[in-house]
Amino acid sequence: MRSTGDRVLPFLIVLPSVIAVGVFVYGFIAWTVFASLTNWNSFAPDFSFAGLRNYINLFDTPRFLIDLHNTGVFTLAFLIGCLAIGLLLAILLDQRLRGEAIFRNVFLFPMSISFIVSGTAWQWLLNPSTGVNLLLESVGLGALRSAWYTEPRIAIYSVVIAAVWQMSGFTMAMYLAGLRGISDELREAARVDGASEVQLYRRVILPMLRPVTVSAVIVLGHISLKIFDLVFAMTGSGPAFSTDVPGIFMFETTFRGNRFAEGAAIAVVMLVMVAVVVVPYLIYGAREEADA
Repeated sequence: MRSTGDRVLPFLIVLPSVIAVGVFVYGFIAWTVFASLTNWNSFAPDFSFAGLRNYINLFDTPRFLIDLHNTGVFTLAFLIGCLAIGLLLAILLDQRLRGEAIFRNVFLFPMSISFIVSGTAWQWLLNPSTGVNLLLESVGLGALRSAWYTEPRIAIYSVVIAAVWQMSGFTMAMYLAGLRGISDELREAARVDGASEVQLYRRVILPMLRPVTVSAVIVLGHISLKIFDLVFAMTGSGPAFSTDVPGIFMFETTFRGNRFAEGAAIAVVMLVMVAVVVVPYLIYGAREEADA
């Protein structure tokens, strides 16, 4: 029978972490929600109750509506690009190629770079007068030159290119782990039954990778909905707010405009957007563990 000390010791070990999370995560979330309901829209604190006025004003602001549209476009393109490229790379590496470790490290390398560094590098690469355009000009393909992030219609896709480059290696690693978890016996059984390689992946392997896909969508969706540093370093708000996102709007509203309540309202909206993606997945995972 365990002594009282044996039962209390684990609790004491995790208690500092519980307190830290409670204060610095949930405590600050509660403070942000409270601030968003006040009139604190100047440098001097004003905690008088404003109700939902900041949220109403926020959704009446054209810039914020543009930000939501940009976030939707970025998220959709980002997810499709990362999932497609990550899956393709994982399938290629799963063929037991020579030098697989080298290729795997090359594909994973962008993950070791911060979004700030990536944004700065891609800002130069996609600059209309340098980088990719200069390379195309030098090889006689000047007709393919593009305005990239200086053209409002395609600026957001320039950011998508940089984001996909950085995170597709992460998706590749997840898919590769899933592929390596599928037994060779199962693949051989499908082939014996007459399945072609295309049918094998379509009818057997891809359905078995569905949990990996869901996990990748959750992680990547979480990143895309709160993206800030990559966009800020690469394009800022872009021409005509074409690459503006809620994170940049919140930063400028709060720390440059000193409209703290409105900035808190933007932060709460971003939190709700992320929660809509993450919370159902957490509930689903908890139910799966309970049924197991």
